Amino acid sequence: MRDLFVNLLASVVAGTAVWLAQRVRGHMRLARKRAFFGIDDGATCQLAVSRHASSPHHLSVHRGDVAALVELATIARDCGGRADLVPAEDLPEGIGRFAEFCVGGPGANERTAAHLRSILRGVQVAPFDAETKTVEFTIGATTYQRERSRVEYVFLARAWGPAGGRPVFVLGGQTAPTNLAAARYLATRYRELHRRYGADKRFCLVLRIVEPGVYGSDYVELVGDVTAEAFALH
Repeated sequence: MRDLFVNLLASVVAGTAVWLAQRVRGHMRLARKRAFFGIDDGATCQLAVSRHASSPHHLSVHRGDVAALVELATIARDCGGRADLVPAEDLPEGIGRFAEFCVGGPGANERTAAHLRSILRGVQVAPFDAETKTVEFTIGATTYQRERSRVEYVFLARAWGPAGGRPVFVLGGQTAPTNLAAARYLATRYRELHRRYGADKRFCLVLRIVEPGVYGSDYVELVGDVTAEAFALH
């Protein structure tokens, strides 16, 4: 009887230790995620979305960007925060008071344009060529040109304003599906990104979306880290 009691007690102690260890690991993972995205429990983050380039309606958003916003709002919810969707031109003035996800290129998102002028000065985005249906951006000495339905690109950056505060994430894709690909990459790879950049280092990555006409936003490759080039003039 005594041996049975000892065995039961040992099982309870072991089970409690495993439960506590899992709880501690869970809290640590959540703390790292909150630190990486700059979203605390109960905090608000801002989603600045680009307008639908081909729509006559001022507040229209491409369905690919809507899907990207869902991914980003889920990140905020997982951190215990709340995501507020705001048209780029209506975002409150300032930078660093809230964590911010800025979706879309500078042609359709005025907030992205401001970030490129002031923070990501090494990123140059050419206007959309309606005749050839091509979009391209240049970072450093490399130009990334879209090949419609074959190869498309998006840059994904995290940065801060001059006073620090909360980070800004910029997802500057050549199309709405590439913005979605960047949002999914951020949502699923943030642990890898945290290991490399921690909670306080800025970064800029270029992602390549392969055969989007066949695979949609699912086939994504990391082209490279272009942090030095993207922030070279800052």
